[in-house]
Amino acid sequence: MVNKFVSLHKRKQKRMKKLVIFDLDGTLINTIADLGMSTNYALKKLGYPTHDIESYKFRVGNGINNLFRRSLPEGEKTDENVLRVRREFIPYYNAHNTDLSRPYPGMETLLEDLQARGILLAVASNKYQEATTKIISELLPTIHFSAVLGQREQVNIKPDPQIVYDILSQTAISKPDVLYVGDSGVDMQTGLNAGVETCGVTWGFRPRTELEHFQPHHIVDSVTELKLIIL
Repeated sequence: MVNKFVSLHKRKQKRMKKLVIFDLDGTLINTIADLGMSTNYALKKLGYPTHDIESYKFRVGNGINNLFRRSLPEGEKTDENVLRVRREFIPYYNAHNTDLSRPYPGMETLLEDLQARGILLAVASNKYQEATTKIISELLPTIHFSAVLGQREQVNIKPDPQIVYDILSQTAISKPDVLYVGDSGVDMQTGLNAGVETCGVTWGFRPRTELEHFQPHHIVDSVTELKLIIL
């Protein structure tokens, strides 16, 4: 059953989307174990306390510098220490970012179905570009994405809408034909800031209450529900 957050407008004027933009971490792929283990590796290397892997669900989402700042002890959250953690984290994560990360159940099948129907697919992530590209290419090798964008120099991170605007420019799709899908408040803000339809998913890293706070057009609990909204 479609979630109660499906808008009245959508019910009245149902039409298939031409482009679906997905967040990466917590939406397409469960990456939390590799993110947490890699951050713990960097923290331990520098003599800082480590954290329970599940706690990283509330540390990620705003780019890796903010991940490191949230993970450092109080009194140690300086720009210099963030860069020290980053220097240890990146080479380790680059080597291990697909060790335990996997697409969420049913996601690859959904993407293949949408692809077969001619719906364009894109990724908009706050993960740095190199890791974003590698994870998508290795864990979803059969899927053609029209754009795979991560955190890039001189481009503000989400919830700034620039990453969505860049995808719209690359695909030449207009806003009414777009659905933005993510698992966090940052994602819902991003879609809303960009002026596109938004869908929150509850299988990711953040609770339903966080999604509800931003009043997205839809909230879904399963890949099956998501498919109904897109088509």
